[in-house]
Parts: sequence; C-alpha cells; structure tokens
Amino acid sequence: MKNSGAIRIGIGGWVFPPWRGSFYPAGLRQADELAHASRRVTGIEINGTFYRTQIPSTFRKWRDETPDDFVFSMKGLRYVTQRADLAASGPSLERFFASGLTELGDKLGPVLWQFAPFKQFDEADFAAFLELLPHEIAGRAIRHVVEVRHPSFRAPAFFDLLRGHRIAVALVDDAKHPSFDELTADFAYLRLRCCAEDEPTGYPPAALDHWAEQLGAWSAEGRDCFLYFINGAKIRAPAAAQALIERLEAITASGASRGVICADATSPIGSV
Repeated sequence: MKNSGAIRIGIGGWVFPPWRGSFYPAGLRQADELAHASRRVTGIEINGTFYRTQIPSTFRKWRDETPDDFVFSMKGLRYVTQRADLAASGPSLERFFASGLTELGDKLGPVLWQFAPFKQFDEADFAAFLELLPHEIAGRAIRHVVEVRHPSFRAPAFFDLLRGHRIAVALVDDAKHPSFDELTADFAYLRLRCCAEDEPTGYPPAALDHWAEQLGAWSAEGRDCFLYFINGAKIRAPAAAQALIERLEAITASGASRGVICADATSPIGSV
C-alpha cells in the first residue's frame, strides 16, 4: 500500500497591508506576521526570491519562526527565466542556489520557475535549461516546477521533457493565460488566481469541495500536493486557504475515500 502524500495549502507571501485587521489581528506587529500566518496555513510561496537573492540568515530566520511541519515554496530568480537564451542561465542558477535556501531544512518545498507570457516553447532551449536544474543541493533533494503561459507549450515534447527530468508543470487557475493539466512529476503544484472579493472564502464552496476531493485523491496515490491561492482578490486568499484546509481535515476525519470528482464550471482547470 502506498503512503499518502502530504498536502500543503497556503498563500503567496505574508506581507500584505490589506490583511492587517482581517487575517492579522489589529495591533499585531509586522515582525510577527509570518509566525501568525504559518500557524493558520500549512505553506507559503515566497515571491521575493523572484526579484533578488536572499542571504542564509534570512532563510534561517524564516525557518525558526514557523512550525516544524510548515513548508516554504519559492519562486526562482527572474534573471534565470527572463533570459532569451536559457542555456546560458547557469551562473544565475548557481548564485540562486548558493544563497542559502537549504537553511530551511525540511521546510524547503518546491522551487517555481515562472516564465513570461511571451516566452514560446523552443525544445532545444528548454531542454538545455532543464539540464541545468540541480536535483540535490548539499545533500538535500530539490523539487522543481515550471509555470509557462504561452500556448506553444501545449506540445507533447514539452511534457515529455518534464517527465524525463521529474519536473512538474504548474496547474494554474488563471483566466488570462492558457492552463496546463498534465501531471509530469510525482507531486502536484497548483496556483489558484481567481479569488473573488464578493465571495467570503475567495472561491465558492463547490469549487473548494472540488479541490479538496482532488487533492485527497492525488494524496491517496502517494503524491505530495502544494496549492497556493495567488493574486486575484488577494484579500480573500487566507480565507480560501483556511476553508480548504478545513475541508481536507473533515475528509480525513471521516475516513471517507470518495475518489476524484470531475471539474465543472467552478474550476477552469478542467481535466486534472
């Protein structure tokens, strides 16, 4: 029997002024916001690593402020993914992985490599990039995810490359760009961007029920799952994450295994 995969549900970042007085209690110090957030969701995707490298002491600080079972995913450096020639990104990758992210220890989750909407699929170029991605740093396994946003990536060769390198494609709920629904690694990584401000939990209950069922089914297959509520009406992201966590806890408590339900109009990702 396969062991169930771990499921992490969270938000993008933790510094967001509109959350103060709603997600964050009035009067909470900004220095205490990570500690508060990490005890109400089970993962956070760090966006700041997209813009600049951090230092080891910063990663240690984040590690020490969060619970033992917490996980940080992070966006890879933009100087890697925004190059015209991805094969030449080796030096930027080396700087990124030398910045101390392994100081997170067991709290280090997948690294997301996000590509611009105008970046088109070039098989040789992308293959060279994937070859450069390390799967281990200082004895610690590194998982990678790519988020692509151009229709040219709807190509069998792209998914074959990812499977060959054990790299996931991000499953993204985004009305502005094409979605991709292939599972190309032994884990699933989702970024949901369609929270609505007039919906108290960001997504309607039926959509949250769907994601809870889907994550539960993947976990039962042995896949680790990472799902983050990103952008959209960001003010609702914490409520969406907490509502989804509650649903998963209810499924676990019931001991029910209801399988995968098909996505419907509540979810633009239609066949994951």
